[in-house]
Amino acid sequence: MIVTGLMFVGVTVIVKYVGSELPAAEGAFLRYLSGLVFLIPMIRPIMAAHLTRRQVKLFAVRGVVHTGAVILWFYAMSRIPLAEVTAMNYLSPIYVAIGAALFLGESLPPRRLAAVVAALIGAVIILRPGVREVDPGHIAMLFTALAFAAGYLIAKQMSGEVSAAVVVGMLSITVTIGLAPFAYAVWVTPTLAQVGWMFLVACFATAGHYTMTLAFAAAPLTVTQPVTFLQLVWAVVLGAVLFGEGIDGWVILGGAVIMASVSFITWREAVARRAITPAVAQTKV
Repeated sequence: MIVTGLMFVGVTVIVKYVGSELPAAEGAFLRYLSGLVFLIPMIRPIMAAHLTRRQVKLFAVRGVVHTGAVILWFYAMSRIPLAEVTAMNYLSPIYVAIGAALFLGESLPPRRLAAVVAALIGAVIILRPGVREVDPGHIAMLFTALAFAAGYLIAKQMSGEVSAAVVVGMLSITVTIGLAPFAYAVWVTPTLAQVGWMFLVACFATAGHYTMTLAFAAAPLTVTQPVTFLQLVWAVVLGAVLFGEGIDGWVILGGAVIMASVSFITWREAVARRAITPAVAQTKV
């Protein structure tokens, strides 16, 4: 999970470095388009899946939701510090817990509900509305985490019907298609260097998901989940060293509160031998 964290931090650093040189939608499109090369091993499973009309619709809905999330995430990266993007992304598993209770009939016992409330308080600590100006990037991240959570819930439904290769492959295809018109609307001819950076983002993201899968196979989620908090530490350090971003103790505190809440919910689900709340890394770009 340490390597996984480094891979995803690498994704955020590169996107932050490219910054506003490319419109958010175009940067996201180039990332997913260049990442299609990793779909080659998944073509046969997708063709052999014989998806029903209902499954195609669900994959399409997930693609639409994820498309919006990715555009908002790229936009937030160009607006607010790395640490704040990383900390607010921890909200996705909390939204998943709420969504599972509202739409999938899962229970939300008092202690788990208290953890959800604590996580939301953590978000307020990060944003501190009324104390400082809330940037549009912060609003974008709130909806980013919500959209990633919605996409995860759909994937959770589909994982019992088709293979993981089909779930991942269909996401990549639908998001690439979904991003295309948005990218076209704001298209700026990218340099070879920018295309190369976006391909590197795709490589880091793919490697991150692969090492995450290995980590889940080697250790229980209750062990791997807290390690993801290191991503916030790395984001704070790299943001300060590479981009001159100030170190905000409130952001670190808020992120710690959210991560502690996610870890508690994960632990309670492990005790109950259920798996609803995803690892933070499972709701990444």
